[in-house]
Amino acid sequence: MPDVAIAAPNEAAADAGEQVARAGGNAIDAALAAALVTMVNEVGLVSLSSGGFVTVQPPDGSPPQTVDGWMDMPGRGRPLGGGTWDIDTEYGGGVTVTIGPGSVATHGSVAAFEEAHRRWGSIPWREVVTPAIAVARGGFRLSSASRYYLGYVHDSIFGWDDQSHAAVHDADGEIETGLIMLPDLAVSLELIAADGAAALHTGELARLISDDVLRRGGILGAADLAAYRPVVRPSLLSTVGDWTFGTNPPPSVGGVCVAAMLRLLDGRPGGAWDADDIEHLVRVQRAVLGHRLDVLDGTDDLARDAGAFLTLVDRDHLAVLESGSTAHVSATDSDGGACSVTVSSGYSSGMIAQGTGIWLNNCLGEQELNARGLHGLAPGTRLLSNMAPTVGHHVDGSALAIGSPGADRITTAIVQAVAGFVNGGLGLQQAVDHPRVHVHRAGRADEVVKTETELSMYYGGVAATLRRPGQHMVAAADPRRDGAVRLVHGPTQGPAGEV
Repeated sequence: MPDVAIAAPNEAAADAGEQVARAGGNAIDAALAAALVTMVNEVGLVSLSSGGFVTVQPPDGSPPQTVDGWMDMPGRGRPLGGGTWDIDTEYGGGVTVTIGPGSVATHGSVAAFEEAHRRWGSIPWREVVTPAIAVARGGFRLSSASRYYLGYVHDSIFGWDDQSHAAVHDADGEIETGLIMLPDLAVSLELIAADGAAALHTGELARLISDDVLRRGGILGAADLAAYRPVVRPSLLSTVGDWTFGTNPPPSVGGVCVAAMLRLLDGRPGGAWDADDIEHLVRVQRAVLGHRLDVLDGTDDLARDAGAFLTLVDRDHLAVLESGSTAHVSATDSDGGACSVTVSSGYSSGMIAQGTGIWLNNCLGEQELNARGLHGLAPGTRLLSNMAPTVGHHVDGSALAIGSPGADRITTAIVQAVAGFVNGGLGLQQAVDHPRVHVHRAGRADEVVKTETELSMYYGGVAATLRRPGQHMVAAADPRRDGAVRLVHGPTQGPAGEV
């Protein structure tokens, strides 16, 4: 039984990671168990109808791998279009979101979890799912992150579907402050524990979800769910000092942005962040996020154009700098393994699939990620993603797992925490806590440089864990959310680490 450090979005998720670690699980088992709990209790941010990525540093020191469980475009064998409407919300600085049954994409996160567990897990799959079943069966209260998000959209997104409205509202139509009870969700998780991801792709849950979506005018059919496959790829690597970081490769755009920003920071900050460092950070964000808006979001070959951009970054930093709703869990263990998991259901379609207790995603309706339009991709095509779960390996054998939720703030949150820790000499928790900067709508006429003056979940929710030489374990969770950490020590291991 290894020592395991876990950083999760809430106490129940951290408890799940601890429970699995005490049962003999490693970092991969613990991270997956915690992430499954977030799919129950981080309402509005993530659900079982989600996509995600799992980046793993294997304990043998081999190169990191990323399991792509992100969303596919549905619609095989049927006309596309319909079943959606737009809503405007001030959440996240102001966005227009497309919701409704036609916004539901083909989920894949549980399939990715199952694949990661098959390759690197150490305890039975059922034990990984069991804590999530218990949370769903016992009921749960909304997290602060959920309450914050629902404060903007509890009527516009979560009010049009009867089941959804009843679940998150009290008798007076206010956001529920008591226990959320979804008996069907516990039953759904029991099916996933017994049958694995097949329950969501070819089994009873797949049938219930696709039947309900199609009945209400959406395009997600049984053939879309049955055809889905997670994809395992070598992680995208970047070297920062004595660290080698592996993050999410294309077709996700988030990892490309993290890699480019880390390279362009050129070792900054050299100590505490100063005014010159912040100015340089803003230039880096403007260059990378601007290039993303101009090129990467609309490309027909992300791997090609991302490779060309990173080559330019490596060849001529100056030329680049002078040019124009989510949950995360991290875990590391004393065997040297690290696991970084980020999952998302978009802003939510607003509907619970009949008979499942599962809020369905609206990832076709995230307009900032769908440059080609609502139904503009061929069925079976992976959608674009901001997510960038990242692991690091140091020459001394240290292992780091880090990531964040936060839409387009994911990459900037991760980079600032990594830079403060690796370059600036901050402790891991200090680096996570440090105020952040984000360039919103980079390079556009309405660009805004947002500087954090008080802690806000707008700037992400970084979760990070670290194994130092000598099996010293560290975990850091973001105070911007209800972050929670756990350090679990095996019976024969040395002294406790630090939180």
